Amino acid sequence: MSSIDADFTKLLSPESSPQGLLSALKAGLAERRFSSLELTRFFLERINRFNQKLNCFVSVTEDQALRQARRADRRIASGRMEDLTGLPYAHKDIFCTRGVLTSCASKSLHNFCPPYDAAVSERLRKSGMVMLGKTNMDEFAMGSSSENSHYGAVRNPWRTDCVAGGSSGGSAAAVAAGLAPCATATDTGGSIRQPAAFCGLTGIKPSYGRVSRYGMVAYASSLDQAGVLATSVRDCALLLKSLAGYDARDSTSRNCPVPDYPRLLDRPPASLRLGIPTAYFDEGLDAEIRQAVERALEQFKGMGATIREIDLPHLAYSIPSYYVIAMAEASSNLSRYDGVHYGYRCAHPADLDDLYKRSRSESLGDEVKRRIMLGTYVLSAGYQDQYYLKAQRVRRKIRDDFRDAFARVELLIGPVSPTAAFRLGEKSDPLEMYLSDVYTTAVNLAGLPALALPAGLSRAGLPIGIQLIAPHFAEERLLAWGHAYQQGNEWRRHRPRGFRE
Repeated sequence: MSSIDADFTKLLSPESSPQGLLSALKAGLAERRFSSLELTRFFLERINRFNQKLNCFVSVTEDQALRQARRADRRIASGRMEDLTGLPYAHKDIFCTRGVLTSCASKSLHNFCPPYDAAVSERLRKSGMVMLGKTNMDEFAMGSSSENSHYGAVRNPWRTDCVAGGSSGGSAAAVAAGLAPCATATDTGGSIRQPAAFCGLTGIKPSYGRVSRYGMVAYASSLDQAGVLATSVRDCALLLKSLAGYDARDSTSRNCPVPDYPRLLDRPPASLRLGIPTAYFDEGLDAEIRQAVERALEQFKGMGATIREIDLPHLAYSIPSYYVIAMAEASSNLSRYDGVHYGYRCAHPADLDDLYKRSRSESLGDEVKRRIMLGTYVLSAGYQDQYYLKAQRVRRKIRDDFRDAFARVELLIGPVSPTAAFRLGEKSDPLEMYLSDVYTTAVNLAGLPALALPAGLSRAGLPIGIQLIAPHFAEERLLAWGHAYQQGNEWRRHRPRGFRE
């Protein structure tokens, strides 16, 4: 190992980056202790060494990354360095990237190289960041384990016989194993928070409309939201500052000011009224997860928080209403993958009808087909009122429950998942898999921001996460209290064995 590689490996240690790996690397670039090119080569070498073990990258953009790094070094040398200039990142394969394969981990898009960048891709490129490659995921973001991928399952760096969570499992595994200092992700029903919890990371799902969805391949348009995964709240704040903001190309983008999230982190937090939704602590919650939340509550009490129990009476209906709405929207969004305009096309179709049927049946995975079929059913004549419209009415009630809760408290706290990471292939029953999202889907139905934080390790040595939930567009409150929480414990400093060298 060269001396520069040894220095970078030392930086991967939490002791060398107490405020987060991205923040430590930013400081190193600003002080000219190393160049973006050296940094990029280091991470590319780690991807080459470890990706086969984890299957977290579906493509590595080495040539492009090196070009971007050289460009960043010129920018730094000329005194034009910004917050993220020269810093590498991993990009979830759901964001369109101009001239680079964007497959959504699906055979149906095995050859799709978009002619444009997604808004998220564009903002990171303009900030001077370096894209290392595209990360594996559940096909079209449909899953809770990153096992539903055309490229095979992602493995958890903490235990490679366990899942990394989904659908952003590739992004989470890459950051947890030190193959990238941060990664983009998306959250439709918990797909940032659950992988963060399973891999011992910090992840933020912003308010719906805070980050543009332009160029982000749609699964369920009223639920999807882009966010980030990193090793600390400070790192997440840095990234969110760059990604957030109005985009006229996205009709759901909110035109409102974006706070300076990193600067607001260090303001001493005022008193906090913290709510505990009683419905989160049901009989399905693993005892170790419950204990982790209780430890976090004690820490918040020590920070001056007052704790109140909160009733969310319609929370029990979040899973059925979420899956009805998500599958209905998936049925509509995925109708475009028909073998005509782009993507996979079957060989020698007999006619147009055969082209449609075979192109879709040959290129889409079982879970995607299941959701399309169920979504088509709930939207069909005679059933739309019974299922889809009823689910939308329940969604409104869930949103109202949160509104009433935030009239009494400033943040909510709860578990992310009923258990720590489970073994690959363990949850073969789709319904059992869907219940993994029982504590996360309501946040997406209501469009709220939420932050996942490391909160302990199970007896099996697997990470446990908690989540904080805030009112709409109150990300600065979420990040400030999350940061204060992280300063008072060591959980985010833990790293998986086997990926520290």
